[in-house]
Amino acid sequence: MPDAQQYNLDDLCYLMQRLRDPEAGCPWDLKQTETSIVPYTLEEVYELIEALEQGDHESAKGELGDVLFQVVFYAQLAQERALYGLDDIVNGIVTKLVRRHPHVFQDGTLRSSVVAREQIDEATVKARWEAIKQGERNARQQGSAMDDVPLSLPALSRAQKLQKRASQFGLDWPEVEPVLDVLRGEITEFEHALESGTARSVADELGDILFSVVNMARLLGLDAEQVLRQSNRKFESRVRHYEELGSERQLNLSFLSNEERDKLWDEAKHREGSQSPS
Repeated sequence: MPDAQQYNLDDLCYLMQRLRDPEAGCPWDLKQTETSIVPYTLEEVYELIEALEQGDHESAKGELGDVLFQVVFYAQLAQERALYGLDDIVNGIVTKLVRRHPHVFQDGTLRSSVVAREQIDEATVKARWEAIKQGERNARQQGSAMDDVPLSLPALSRAQKLQKRASQFGLDWPEVEPVLDVLRGEITEFEHALESGTARSVADELGDILFSVVNMARLLGLDAEQVLRQSNRKFESRVRHYEELGSERQLNLSFLSNEERDKLWDEAKHREGSQSPS
């Protein structure tokens, strides 16, 4: 009979220890390493993002649990090698966040009391945050602000992070209009590459277009990866409506004329709009 109790983080850690018990643990869990579970971690994070963006709070609660389990799994693997444990992870993140929020923890301690709240705007908070992070990089003797931008990030996210880092040195645009000019120029160069360039130059110019679009998203305060996910969902929805219309009319979608295809696509867009929540 299942336990009739409310579990807590200690119980999750105990469960993880049981799964990794050399004598009585789970064979699958015992085979795993820090690298073998990385794909599962990525999958869980993306499932969490989807639930959050869809506003599905019940699913988000479950997905947060799955992500938390991944953290506990990594901590257990590290603890078995006497590297660090969950307490060390928690201590590290609390220490770092206290240090990066001097406007909240004014004497540099977690339990510090606020005598007089500093009047500070969001822009100043962000500037201080980046300055503190740069100080941390300097302490680690990093040679460049680019050094700790993970190569494993999705390309759009990494482009945005690289651009943000470069902006610390004035390598940035003050407003969107100049970026539009750059984007137009990149499109022109792409067209020239299509006409006379090699496959490599076409790919290079297309990459420059994408990089400029990411720059524009950043200047508009948008996350390029999130914006593209939204467009993906919109396109997927329209294709589904397109398929539904074709099925309702018993059409072979592979053999429509261009005119028929365009008309059906417009109808699919209209159906999507009429079914969207107001």
